[in-house]
Amino acid sequence: MMKIKKNIEKIPGGMMVVPLVIGAIIHTIWPKADVALTGVTGSYMVGTSVILFIFFFAVGTNINLKSSGKIAAKGVTLLLGKVILAALIAVGLNMILPKEGVTTGVFTGLSVLAVLAAFNASNGGLYVALMTTIPNRDVDVAAYPFFSIQSGPFFTMITLGLAGIGAFPWPALVSTLVPFVLGMIVGGLDHDMRDLFSPLQGGLVPFFAFTIGYSLNLDMILQSGLVGILVGVLVVFVSGYVLYLLDRYVVRSDGLAGWAASSTAGAAVSVPIVIAQMNPAFKSTAGSATAIVATSVLVSAILTPIVTMWYYRQLVKKGKVTVAHSAAAQTPTPAK
Repeated sequence: MMKIKKNIEKIPGGMMVVPLVIGAIIHTIWPKADVALTGVTGSYMVGTSVILFIFFFAVGTNINLKSSGKIAAKGVTLLLGKVILAALIAVGLNMILPKEGVTTGVFTGLSVLAVLAAFNASNGGLYVALMTTIPNRDVDVAAYPFFSIQSGPFFTMITLGLAGIGAFPWPALVSTLVPFVLGMIVGGLDHDMRDLFSPLQGGLVPFFAFTIGYSLNLDMILQSGLVGILVGVLVVFVSGYVLYLLDRYVVRSDGLAGWAASSTAGAAVSVPIVIAQMNPAFKSTAGSATAIVATSVLVSAILTPIVTMWYYRQLVKKGKVTVAHSAAAQTPTPAK
């Protein structure tokens, strides 16, 4: 029997990256495939928003508002740290970069939208994989649902609006929160419903990744590769260090969770497209921004485990954490 999933996951962020590239290849070779196939298949190929609604609903069911104060404090601190940092960077770049992004030279494709989307959300699957590989990190794992809400376009839209970079009508802002809120309500009212919908997150990633890829083409991905690598490296080391400081000095923990959250979420790849649907002014940069964010997902999925486990070993050497057997020597395979 073929081990398709196992082989795909050998690629960092594979469950997101591989379907996305397949979608881009199909769109490059057959740009009107959705029109030719029509029906259910054609509608699916351009139906990113519907799949994302279900995905964000599933994410919302994970959030338990009755969690302890320590867990909530860590999750909310990581959430606000990531979002505020991304906002400050976006405001700064907006003063430097043209509205249509960089269109020539080495940094072709670089835009405020691309950087903001890459910095705004952490890879939850990777974070949980790291925290469950390392012993005695129950609080860190439990904190994940609180900052998982950053995966959607809501905070990106808020930042763009407050910074005067783009305007969005309130109904559009509210619509991005609806699936999260519905998920929180359903999951909070019935834990069996939480258990039912929560596992959908991983299974839906390849489906919306493909539809996002179908909105791109290979030329766009190749042109944005170098910028995407640079953005990915900056996401890991800049956001990682800021989150480390917050986790250590605000939450009064050891800072490990900060480094584990220093990545770009796979779901962030969808943000530029959703933003462009809400505000046509971003259509010119949405394609290249998507490619840059996808590359950042890949790069951060490689670097974040390396940096996190290096820092964990430093904690072990200094006797600041207890270690069970050889856990310190393991570097987990990056998750989706």
